[in-house]
Amino acid sequence: MHGRPSTQVRYDPQRSPRVASHRRGSTLTTTFRELGILPETAEALEAVGILSPFPIQEMTLPVALSGKDVIGQAKTGTGKTLGFGLPLLERVTVPADVEAGRAVPEQLTNAPQALVVVPTRELCQQVTNDLLTAGKVRNVRVLAIYGGRAYEPQVEALKKGVDVIVGTPGRLLDLAGQKKLDLSHVRGLVLDEADEMLDLGFLPDVERIIQLLPAKRQTMLFSATMPGAVIGLARRYMSQPTHISATSPDDEGATVANTTQRVYRAHSMDKPELVARILQAEGRGLAMIFCRTKRTAADIADQLAQRGFASGAVHGDLGQGAREQALRAFRNGKVDVLVCTDVAARGIDVEGVTHVINYQSPEEEKTYLHRIGRTGRAGASGTAVTLVDWDDIPRWQLINKALDLGFPDPPETYSTSAHLFEELNIPAGTKGVLPRAERTRAGLSAEQVEDLGETGGRGRKSAAASPAPAVREERPARTPRQRRRTRGGATLDATAAAQPPVAAPAKAAAPAKARVAAEAPVAEPEPQFQTAVPMDLPDPEPRTPRRRRRTRAAVVELPQPVAEPAPVEPAAEAEATKPRRRRARAVKPAVEVAESAAAEAPEAPAEEPKPRRRTRVTKPKADAVAAPEAASAEPTDGEAPAKPRRRRARTTTTAASEQD
Repeated sequence: MHGRPSTQVRYDPQRSPRVASHRRGSTLTTTFRELGILPETAEALEAVGILSPFPIQEMTLPVALSGKDVIGQAKTGTGKTLGFGLPLLERVTVPADVEAGRAVPEQLTNAPQALVVVPTRELCQQVTNDLLTAGKVRNVRVLAIYGGRAYEPQVEALKKGVDVIVGTPGRLLDLAGQKKLDLSHVRGLVLDEADEMLDLGFLPDVERIIQLLPAKRQTMLFSATMPGAVIGLARRYMSQPTHISATSPDDEGATVANTTQRVYRAHSMDKPELVARILQAEGRGLAMIFCRTKRTAADIADQLAQRGFASGAVHGDLGQGAREQALRAFRNGKVDVLVCTDVAARGIDVEGVTHVINYQSPEEEKTYLHRIGRTGRAGASGTAVTLVDWDDIPRWQLINKALDLGFPDPPETYSTSAHLFEELNIPAGTKGVLPRAERTRAGLSAEQVEDLGETGGRGRKSAAASPAPAVREERPARTPRQRRRTRGGATLDATAAAQPPVAAPAKAAAPAKARVAAEAPVAEPEPQFQTAVPMDLPDPEPRTPRRRRRTRAAVVELPQPVAEPAPVEPAAEAEATKPRRRRARAVKPAVEVAESAAAEAPEAPAEEPKPRRRTRVTKPKADAVAAPEAASAEPTDGEAPAKPRRRRARTTTTAASEQD
C-alpha cells in the first residue's frame, strides 16, 4: 500500500480513442453522459450549460468512477473541481438513489459520506457551489465548514444531516474534537490544492484528519503543481494511485495559451495612474488586481474608488462578512474591479474576468500561475498584466526563468507611454479618472453584508457584526473621579472643623500668618499652623514656613557673645594647634544641652506639643550654648591662637546671615 509506484497517465490526443474533431475552447466532443455519470447529475450539469468535459475531467472520470485512488494534475482554470466532484457525488447514497433502485434504505445515513479538504475559505465556497450545482437534481446535501463564521449554524446543519462536507483543516479539527463532526462513515476523501496546503503549513492538520477517517476509502489528490512533500503524502495515504497529468495539445507551456501576458517595468508612484488607464481598455470586463500586502490592497481599492471605479477589496484584515460581501458584489456585477491579496488567487472562479493585473510582482512562480489563472478560464481569452518595480527585477527574472515566459527584461513603462496604449488597446487621450458617463456599476455599498456571527476575526469587522453604536449612546457619561484628601482617615473638611480655633498671636505674628494664608493653598493648610501658638513667648520675627530649615549647624552656630580667650602659655601652643577636633567633640554635648534647656524652659506651658519653635527664637538657647564653651576654655596668660579666632568670626557671620 505504501511506497508502491503510481501509474502515470498523460493525455495525448493522438492516442486517445476520442479524437478531438470539434472543440469548444479546450473541451472535447465527449459528453458527460458518455463518461458514465448518473443521469440526474448529467441533467443538473446540462441545466447550467455544461455539456462536454475538459481534458482533466475526461481522463479522470473513468478512473475515479471505478473507485481507484487518483492524483490529478492540471493547469489552473481547466476544470479540476468537477474532475473530482462528480466521482465524489457518485459515491454518496441519497434518498433519490433508493427511489431509483440503486441503493437500499439501510445505506442511508445522516453522517457525512464524503469529505473535501481545501486550504482557503474562498476556495471552500467555490467548491461547495459547484457540488451543489452538480447534485441539485439528486438533492445532495453539501455543507461548507470554515473559520470566521459562527459555530452554531454549522453544528445545527450537522445535526440535521449532511452528505458531503467541504471544509478547511482548522474548523474541521475543531468540530471533530468537540464530537460534533462524525467522520467514521466517509467513503471518499479529496485533497484539493495540496501544494497550497503545504505552503500554508496545513499538512500536519491534514494528516490528523486522515487518521480520523476509515481505512477503506477512496482518496483523490488534485493540484496544479506537485512538490515532493505532496508526493510523499500521497504515497503514505493512497493505495496505488493513478497519476493523471492532462494538458491541451496546443498548450505546451506552464500557462494557459489563450491568456495574453504583458510585463512592464513601472515606477511605484506611477502605478495607480497606470492601473486606472489599463482599466479603461476597450473590451475590458471584470478585472482582478493582486497585491502582495494587505495594506497595499486596501489602499489601491480606496484610490480606485476615488477615481470613479466600482472597486472592492478582499484581504486578511477584513472580516469574513466583508470578504464575502466583496465577492458576491463581484460575481453579481455590482463591482467590476476586485483588489485582493493571494488569498483570492485560488478558488475564485468568476465568469467574465478579462483582465488580471499583478500590481506587485509575486513571490514565486506558483503564485504567478494561480494569479493569472483567474482569467482565461473555461476556454475564454484573457489578459494578464504584470507591473514590476525596479526593486523586484531580480525576483521577476527568477520567475521568468522558471516558467520560460520570455520576458527577462521588461520595458520601462509609464502611464503616458505609447506602447502601453497600443498593446492593451487603450483609447487615446484616456486619463486616470473614469468619466462620469461610464460609472454605471452599483458599487460595493449596494451589496448587503451578511451577519455571519464572526468568531474573533482580525481587523475590521462587518457592519452588521458590530451594532454597538446604539449601546454606546445609552451608556451614561462617566464623571471624572474626585480625589478626596484625608487626614488620619477623615476627610480634610472634617479634620479642619474638629480642630480648635487658633489663638491670636502677638502683633508681629499677625502679618506672618496673613502671609502664610496667602501663600499656602486653602485646601491644603500646613499642619504646623493649626495648633495654638503660646502667648508668653517673646515676639519672634516673622518668617515664612518655606524658609524654615532645621539643621544641627544652624542650632550650634547661633549668635554668641564674643569673649576674649585667655592667654596661652608657649608650652601649651603644641596642644592648641588641634582645636578643631577637640571642639568638634564638644559640639555634640552643646547641642544636647541646648535642646534640654529649651525643653525645660519655664516660659513654655507643659502642654505645648511643639517646643521646637522656641528653640529658634529664645535667647536662652544662645546662653546655654555659650556656657559650655566658656567653661571649656581654660584661662591662660598668652595670646589666643589665630585659628580659633578666625573660626569664631565665620560662625558669627553665619548666624547673622541666618537671622537675615
